Amino acid sequence: MITKRTWVNGLRNGIETIWELAKVVVPVTLVITVLKETGWLGMAADWLEPLMSLLGLPGEAALALVMGYFVNVYSAIAAILVLDLTIKQVTVIAVMVGICHNLFLESAVTSKTGVKPLPIAALRIGVSLLAGLGVNWLY
Repeated sequence: MITKRTWVNGLRNGIETIWELAKVVVPVTLVITVLKETGWLGMAADWLEPLMSLLGLPGEAALALVMGYFVNVYSAIAAILVLDLTIKQVTVIAVMVGICHNLFLESAVTSKTGVKPLPIAALRIGVSLLAGLGVNWLY
């Protein structure tokens, strides 16, 4: 049987978790929006074009990866929708973002478990890049 104490503790823990996540999500969303509106995100896409070509992707696909890696999967999907990509290119992005998404948010959650977030984030990025290369090569 669920007691009043259980509900109160659950509500308190939920509010604390939302606050912790909001402290990460709101600033990241703001920074990504500013980068996009000022054109810096476009310049980053140009800079990342050589890496993107290794993955079989156009430079603009960096936007989808950056959004997926640092904001969330849904923002990556939104970016994919505005790009003219092939099924293979969408598959490469989907695999990469599936492995490595919400880095800031999940790093904050990871740190709560006692795991060091930086090595885990680096591992996820590395595995994501290797998977993208593999999908591009095998597909």
